Amino acid sequence: MSSLTRRSLLAGSLLAARSARAAARKRNVLFIVSDDLNNCLGCYGHPVVRTPNIDRIAKHGVRFEHAYCQFALCGPSRASVMTGLAPDTSRVLENQTQIREALPDVVTLPQLFHQNGYFAARVGKIYHYAVPSQIGTDGVDDKPSWNRAVNPNGVDHTKEESLLINNTPGRNIGNAACFHASDAPDDDHTDGMTAAEIIRMMEQHRNDPFFLAAGFFRPHVPWIAPSKYFDLYPLEGIQAPPFDESELHIAPEWAYFTNPANWGMSVLQRREAIRAYYASISFMDAQVGRLLDALDRLGLTQQTTIVFWGDNGYHLGEHGQWMKQMVFEPAARVPMVLGGAGVPSRGARSSRMVELLDIYPTLVEICGLKGRPSDLQGTSLMPLLALPDAAWDRPAITQILRERRGKDGVMGYSLRTERYRFSMWGEEGSLGEELYDYDTDARELHNLAKQPEARPIRDRLRARLDRAIQSRRPNGNAKSKGI
Repeated sequence: MSSLTRRSLLAGSLLAARSARAAARKRNVLFIVSDDLNNCLGCYGHPVVRTPNIDRIAKHGVRFEHAYCQFALCGPSRASVMTGLAPDTSRVLENQTQIREALPDVVTLPQLFHQNGYFAARVGKIYHYAVPSQIGTDGVDDKPSWNRAVNPNGVDHTKEESLLINNTPGRNIGNAACFHASDAPDDDHTDGMTAAEIIRMMEQHRNDPFFLAAGFFRPHVPWIAPSKYFDLYPLEGIQAPPFDESELHIAPEWAYFTNPANWGMSVLQRREAIRAYYASISFMDAQVGRLLDALDRLGLTQQTTIVFWGDNGYHLGEHGQWMKQMVFEPAARVPMVLGGAGVPSRGARSSRMVELLDIYPTLVEICGLKGRPSDLQGTSLMPLLALPDAAWDRPAITQILRERRGKDGVMGYSLRTERYRFSMWGEEGSLGEELYDYDTDARELHNLAKQPEARPIRDRLRARLDRAIQSRRPNGNAKSKGI
């Protein structure tokens, strides 16, 4: 055998060994969540908001046009994603309950990754903690989920919230349209610190499989972001959604959250608030870009699955409403983008109805994890990641709990199909129902629930929602009951 032949065989063996090691390496996961983010993103076709970095994820994966949260409030929504269980099963229905109070033996999503040999860590808000009061604390975190957890605490919380008191008389910080254009650089803000810490973890564990969860606070109020992001949005280019007082009587009283309408803000004040929300989105997007750049620099992009999602939607004046805690489309619909390793499609859009509940089983399949819990209530999205418009006949379910003085709370449940939304309030809709046809009524201005000609579709959707509710309570089975 000639020396040239021996060298060729040796080179081939080394290449084969490297290929085998690469094939055997587990996929990393970069898990990114943004707080109170609606679909005002460039990749979702928004004409004003600039989000070049979230758009980068969408270019390398699938953007789900119709993704919905299970509960339009941070704590229950996040608990649902992290356990793979609907709120009626997890029994996390507000922001104070820690998941193991109801589910002591649950195996959370990051916990399963850890059991499969991953380094699992979070920085910032993944489970719930109150913003801004609990920034820098664990909040209601789940310690068994993580090898490491970090709680950044930036200038936005330690210094600049105090500036809002005089700027917004009569409004409570963290619970209204408070905003401030900061002179501090990105790195001094909590979200900037979150990005920096995640990057350090990438560097430290670049040779280990990792599940890194980045929990960004913005665009949750108070809307504090560096002034350069406010400069992206001149006020003259910001429009408030149209609103008429009659919109407050379209649905049952339980459907509404903001009272008085628009919190009594003038049109100019609404536009200023929307501008601040947009600025906060662009600031958060810039931090996402830092994470993506770090993956590229470290040579980790090709072996990392990226999940980007928002925990609930957000009203900016639609129906005269602000914030979340509703089941109208702006509060229930969320952004969800999956890209990178293990996602076959690139730059694709799926119009199918999907849920945040589907993230857990999808990542289990993408990463080939062992020990998947048998009671996960979502559905793997792998068929849609391969063929975004594949046949898919699953609705999305969103709920919210309304308190009422001296009595039990009122639960609102809503079912979204590709054409309709049906919502009911109280036991079996005893306190009112809603039915909207998005083919003809994208703004939800015509409640068809009481119209005789809509009765057949209303009854079908009500029956389907009833089945879904029953299947998502303890010991339910959504697949077997055919929701």
